[in-house]
Amino acid sequence: MIALLEAKSAGLWSRHHIANNVLAGIVVGIVALPLAMAFAIASGARPEQGLYTAIVAALLTSLFGGTRLQIAGPTGAFIAVLSVITATHGMAGLQIATLMAGIILVGFGAARLGAVIEYIPSPVIVGFTAGIGVIIFVGQWKDFFGLSPAPSGLHFHEKILVLVQALPTINLATTGLALLALAILIVGPRLLKRIPAPLVAMVVITVVQSVFHFGGVATIGSAFGGIPRTLPSFALPSVHFAQIISLVGPAFTIALLGSIESLLSAVVADGMAGTKHNSNQELIGQGIANIVAPLFGGFAATGAIARTATNIRNGATSPLAGVVHSGFLILVILLLSPLASSVPLCCLSAILFVVAWNMSEVPHFMRLVRGSPGTDVAVLLITFALTVFVDLVVAVNVGVILAALVFMRRMALSVNIEPHVEGADTAPRTALPPGSVPSGTVVYSIEGPLFFGAAQKLERTLAHVQRPATTLVLRMGQVPFVDATGISAIEEMITDFLKHDATVVLCEVRQNVLRKLERAGVIDHLGAENVCETVALALARAKAVDLVKETWTRLGKRSTSKSHE
Repeated sequence: MIALLEAKSAGLWSRHHIANNVLAGIVVGIVALPLAMAFAIASGARPEQGLYTAIVAALLTSLFGGTRLQIAGPTGAFIAVLSVITATHGMAGLQIATLMAGIILVGFGAARLGAVIEYIPSPVIVGFTAGIGVIIFVGQWKDFFGLSPAPSGLHFHEKILVLVQALPTINLATTGLALLALAILIVGPRLLKRIPAPLVAMVVITVVQSVFHFGGVATIGSAFGGIPRTLPSFALPSVHFAQIISLVGPAFTIALLGSIESLLSAVVADGMAGTKHNSNQELIGQGIANIVAPLFGGFAATGAIARTATNIRNGATSPLAGVVHSGFLILVILLLSPLASSVPLCCLSAILFVVAWNMSEVPHFMRLVRGSPGTDVAVLLITFALTVFVDLVVAVNVGVILAALVFMRRMALSVNIEPHVEGADTAPRTALPPGSVPSGTVVYSIEGPLFFGAAQKLERTLAHVQRPATTLVLRMGQVPFVDATGISAIEEMITDFLKHDATVVLCEVRQNVLRKLERAGVIDHLGAENVCETVALALARAKAVDLVKETWTRLGKRSTSKSHE
């Protein structure tokens, strides 16, 4: 309970802070009410299961997570993934996959992988979140327009084709109510500063439908039979080994997406409140929430950026706000759940339209397309297309791999291996005084990491040097690290020089690089005397080597001439 202990040590349990956190918890609970039901329906679950998920996830994440202000629950990011799992494996399969994902998340946190997940590049994150936004948007056409589409496949192009074919079945009353809800959601935040627009839209549209009784308008009651006025009981989902095997992939998808979303939300919370989250503990907290949620009728949950931001804006300073949020939703289920039966589904679809727009970040997406390097734009568009038309896991994996390849290429191009000419250098760090370089000696410097992407560059650059030169001085002061391929390249270069009776002298080598070369046996192969701390000592070593070679050459010539005599 790191977040609770930090809040206590920071003095956030005073009466003033308690009042602020109770108020923030109630407000964020009001915001979560329509969202939780909308996300549940879009994921293929019942609306009350969204409320159960929000209650359990927010409570356990607040108690066991790594940030004081995170609000967890069902989110729009999960819709594209969960709806496919539900359609393929049923609700029981979704709950098993969620439980497995929770175990994976706890494993991520225990293995201290929180910081690693934060390094997923921005084009990949923007690409798959925009793709998810498109999937949510298209997936809500049915309820927004009151369509009666035929059964469709699981792929995006199959769904959109069926929805387009069903457009002639549009229900004008449903569409009118949905457009009114959408208008309230767009204009409401500008006019109603303290009242959540989704709640206003849900109340207004429900009242309008209750008064006028428009025909053909689907409600929670007509579609799901209403919301029970009881809390769920503990129940273990029935599990079969074959089902577990088939759900490993979906479970990893939930865990990966949940970890990314929760840590992004934690970063946003840190920026807004000036706090510092513990990424590994946050993953453990999210894992516990996802293990317990399906045992009480819920499904996958993660950190919700919008609800976390609302929590902070309304004065939350400690995990108490998340606990109050869960308590508020419990009271709603026990006292007000019969009223939810009259909520039109088109209103929830309008809410999801706004969620899809916010997730897509269209202005930011277009700004990246216009202003980013071509390779980053390619990664962005490929990730987006794969998310929409193939699969989220494929999109993230391919996007990360492409981004890594682009990064390695840029790193390789940034590595410079250049010769030094006496008096030609302008930088004091690389300057060589005239007359300091002995005849037959060449001086090269390596600037940048000597890794597998730059190893061939080293080999190509120095391949022709060993023939005219008798000694190579290699300055390595600007090499921050070296990997196994770089070590092999250095060792092969030394071997080639020795074959041509030439000498290699390394200088200015950093300690971390030197230790790796020593451990790999490169220094033994080179000779410890050929490793110098400064370029001046390296040039002195080159002069000494040349003098020895000249002496041996003269002795060899004398012995040859005497033998001829």
